[in-house]
Amino acid sequence: MDELSRRKMLLAGGTLGALGLLGVASPARANTAWTWGADRSLAGAGTGSDPNWVWDEEADRLLSAVIERGDVPKVNELLRTWTRNDQPLPGELPQYLREFIDKARRLPPWADRNKLDRAAQFNETRGLYLNVLNGIGGGMLSTAIPREARAVYYSKGGADMEDRVAKTSKLGFAVGDLNAFQPDGSVVVEAVKTRLVHAAVRHLLPKSPGWSGTNGGQKIPISQADMLVTWHTLPTFAMRKMLEWDVPISSADSEAYLHLWQVTAHLLGIRDEYIPATWDAADTQSKQLLDPVLGPTPEGVKLTDILLRQLAEQTSPGGLDRPLVNAFARYLVGDQVADWDGIPRAPFWETAVKAAWPKLVAYREGLIKLPLVPQIAWTIDEAARQYILFYLSKGREVHIEIPDTNRPA
Repeated sequence: MDELSRRKMLLAGGTLGALGLLGVASPARANTAWTWGADRSLAGAGTGSDPNWVWDEEADRLLSAVIERGDVPKVNELLRTWTRNDQPLPGELPQYLREFIDKARRLPPWADRNKLDRAAQFNETRGLYLNVLNGIGGGMLSTAIPREARAVYYSKGGADMEDRVAKTSKLGFAVGDLNAFQPDGSVVVEAVKTRLVHAAVRHLLPKSPGWSGTNGGQKIPISQADMLVTWHTLPTFAMRKMLEWDVPISSADSEAYLHLWQVTAHLLGIRDEYIPATWDAADTQSKQLLDPVLGPTPEGVKLTDILLRQLAEQTSPGGLDRPLVNAFARYLVGDQVADWDGIPRAPFWETAVKAAWPKLVAYREGLIKLPLVPQIAWTIDEAARQYILFYLSKGREVHIEIPDTNRPA
């Protein structure tokens, strides 16, 4: 694969799945009391506070000031020039903001450069699976998280999903790029910008009549638990599915991939006491935080339809068969989530996908020979590629930017 093609594939990674990370992840509260122990976290200890009621106080105070002072347009314009991990911040930034970002951009002391480099190689060799799972799978999960779907819908970006997804792809690209944490990489930049976006949304969204009437009593969106829920729709979900597909993954690669997302979580403002230290700890936390909050909403159904319809309309001449797209999405997330998302049934394609995808995975891993892979498998492979690349044809530069308002009425 040439460099341009590789970068396009990586850029698509997390395009839909990072919707919540960039946008406004805000699922419903878990139905059970918080019991996940901080001894299973990277910190190894903590306050024991329920993350549903913990936010990002320092960033929240900062962005409230930026918005109230009317500095958002100026700050966004200046931050457009900050694109590399090693790049100094624009000198014209307000001092209080520059000091915060300089602190927020530092890697945690537990970050392991060797693991991050290995994770970059893993992203390259397992790129198709990760893009499919983080993009399509994570995207469909995000629209089945009630508060996330509602928050996305009622925030500023909800009025232009095409633009929103294009911006979200910036974070997916940064996480999945080969030089993500190198000086010329951008994961630190995009993660910190996303943290600023979250803080701005926490200030703005409670003022939206649409969201305030559907938030189930939560006065402030995007708690630590909310961000963790979205986090689990990405690496936790992806690792679980790859193991189900019998994708060979060494223990070193598995540990490195987890570490990549642990560092990313830290940069997004998630406290170390909530970041799982192992995959077992991640699975346990996911069952408590993610599983109980999945469900249907009118907003989630609308967002799902927009995403799937845009794929069918904007791919290559003739487009992809919408029933095939529906069937592949169902295969990734299961019938229950697909029903909540309002994804129509496509019996023929559902049967075909279930039969062909495992053979395609097996062929890619060298487990079976080419003649045993039916033509339908390659059709599905191309469908997946088209799905995660369809926003890349716009040919325009995009930036993660701080919002200054909610979705227009």
